[in-house]
Amino acid sequence: MNVRNDFPMLKQNIIYFDNGATTFKPYSVINAIVDYYSNYTANAHRGDYDNSLKVDEKYEGTRENVCQFINASNTKEIIFTSGATDSLNMIVNGFFKYNLKSGDEILITRSEHASLVLPWFELAEQLGCIIKYIDLNEDLKVTMDNVKASVTNKTKVIALAHTTNVVGDIRPIKAITQYAHQQGIYVVVDGAQSVPHIKVDVQDLDVDFLTFSGHKMLGPTGIGVLYGKEFLLKKLKPHNVGGGMNVDFTSLKEFSYRELPHRLEAGTPNIAGVIGLGAAIDYINKVGIDNITKHEQMLKQYAVQKLNSLPNIEVYNPNTKAGIIAFNVKGVFSQDTAVYLNKYNVCVRAGNHCAKMLSEDINVSSTCRISFYLYNTTEEIDYLVSLLDNKDILRESL
Repeated sequence: MNVRNDFPMLKQNIIYFDNGATTFKPYSVINAIVDYYSNYTANAHRGDYDNSLKVDEKYEGTRENVCQFINASNTKEIIFTSGATDSLNMIVNGFFKYNLKSGDEILITRSEHASLVLPWFELAEQLGCIIKYIDLNEDLKVTMDNVKASVTNKTKVIALAHTTNVVGDIRPIKAITQYAHQQGIYVVVDGAQSVPHIKVDVQDLDVDFLTFSGHKMLGPTGIGVLYGKEFLLKKLKPHNVGGGMNVDFTSLKEFSYRELPHRLEAGTPNIAGVIGLGAAIDYINKVGIDNITKHEQMLKQYAVQKLNSLPNIEVYNPNTKAGIIAFNVKGVFSQDTAVYLNKYNVCVRAGNHCAKMLSEDINVSSTCRISFYLYNTTEEIDYLVSLLDNKDILRESL
């Protein structure tokens, strides 16, 4: 995929395999942010002068961009947040806090990210809800059989990552949602690792809520999206109130709030972040999300084949589809491997990757993670494999 010249970070003489954590930004995204700060800085939805009106146009234009990108029904279903973590907390504390009760069951898996797990833990502690876990199969995947086996007449929510951030399994969300809705169960999806990499159509999947972050899809940090079906978002209580989201208030404590989406976007928003996200979506659309998917899956298959040829490497997720590989060098602590690779300007993630319960399923507390994106190449994989084909990794990392 001939895009590498679009990314200034790739001129730093590094090989970057940590795209699951964050991605590099193309010039078009950087320039869009600089243009806002240099040429038409103003607040959003506050002024009646040219710069402010241009900001409104760009800001709401990105909302329309996001709406089309995930095929939401309308722009009222697109809420800008600070990231997927913020979005998930808004869903749990603004909607489910008022729609669950003691004894209700929430289904997740042990491979979920902390941002999805911990808000439910907090809510369960407050309300007396019960957290239950869908078992993974031998390939660390979620199957419909295991979903159905976990559901009871007390199950009220199924909350899952569309694609997990460690083992890269792409869950059958459409089938899960269809089954869940037949049982009157809500479905919440963490799309942080799916929206940047595969086509996500929220109407086709029929999910109730979806979240994702801009920085994992070529956009800036500090900007994210909360998608929800309009009739559900109307019931979601804002966790921030203040400027921009109210219609009126008086000294008699009479107040009213605006309609969606602005009711859930109090205060001055991350305007530059929203503009940058719009530019990132434009870039992804230009390349083509299907082309990105195919490229990453090719890299995953290529890398697994190469890594499996090394007797000192153990790959934990060879059969999952997403461009994510969890591995270890046998007998070497994962962070020692990462330090060793860093000496050769190769960036990988080491640790538990914010999915601390996954160790209960794979019996390994720490792994190295490779996560690909559209600018990675097979030549980079070859270089990585040549570095890992080394019996003295532990000694060289010290």
